Amino acid sequence: MAEKVSGLVSEFNRELKLKGFKAFQIEQDSNATRTYSRKEFYKICLTTGKSRIHYSDKSFEQEGTILFFGNPHIPYSWETISTTYIGYTILFSSDFFKNAERSESLQQSSFFKIGGTPVLKITPEQRDFLNTIFEKMIAEQEGDYMYKDELIRNYISLIIHESLKLEPSDNLDQSKNAASRLASVFLELLERQFPIETTDTPLTLKTAQQYAQQLNVHVNYLNRAVKEVTGKPTTSHISERIVTEARALLQHTDWSISEIAYALGFEYPTYFNNFFKKLTGTNPKSLRAA
Repeated sequence: MAEKVSGLVSEFNRELKLKGFKAFQIEQDSNATRTYSRKEFYKICLTTGKSRIHYSDKSFEQEGTILFFGNPHIPYSWETISTTYIGYTILFSSDFFKNAERSESLQQSSFFKIGGTPVLKITPEQRDFLNTIFEKMIAEQEGDYMYKDELIRNYISLIIHESLKLEPSDNLDQSKNAASRLASVFLELLERQFPIETTDTPLTLKTAQQYAQQLNVHVNYLNRAVKEVTGKPTTSHISERIVTEARALLQHTDWSISEIAYALGFEYPTYFNNFFKKLTGTNPKSLRAA
């Protein structure tokens, strides 16, 4: 049975990566809500049941019908409390949605931003309307209509625009201010880039600007928030974490210094050597020989 479930999950993920989207109905055991990689896909989920969602450093417990917006760059977890949990989910990649002329509505939507509201309470009437949209997406993805990708993008946009009309949930934990939330999510995102396990997948997020883009905020806002909360600039956190990883790779792998430099996102080994010496006072070769 375990092998069968694993095979179904693998097939699900292969199809999702190939098409860039997947709409499906959530089974009553709610296992379908976990068969995807949050690092790669946005998620919009319409569910009825009792759950507890932790999003960044906010959390809430909700019973009834909700609409949830998941951003792959913001850490969150979902606990299903009730035994019966039903609804619909659409997963889609950023590249899939970028093909739409109106993709800016996704990036600018408060539902996908730090400090925004990723959860909405849904009335029975609103649920009926949204159910119809999800059912149409599920039907279209199985069909052979030439422009079904564009049609599904339109459905996603419709859900977003309809959601913008609704009142946000007031059950979110507001115990921390926006700067604390942003700093917390930045540090979580930074840590998720490590450990580096292979030279084939080098580090891609190396600057404050790149992290700001991932978090959908202006780099100046990110820098102010991180400095205010931690007392250190964003670049210091990034550099210190890269150095920590460099030390580990130098001491616990047989990779060459050139391979380590590449894995940490440096174009040339000399750049890595200069960076490492500036922060540690020694060069990578000396550390490895010690």
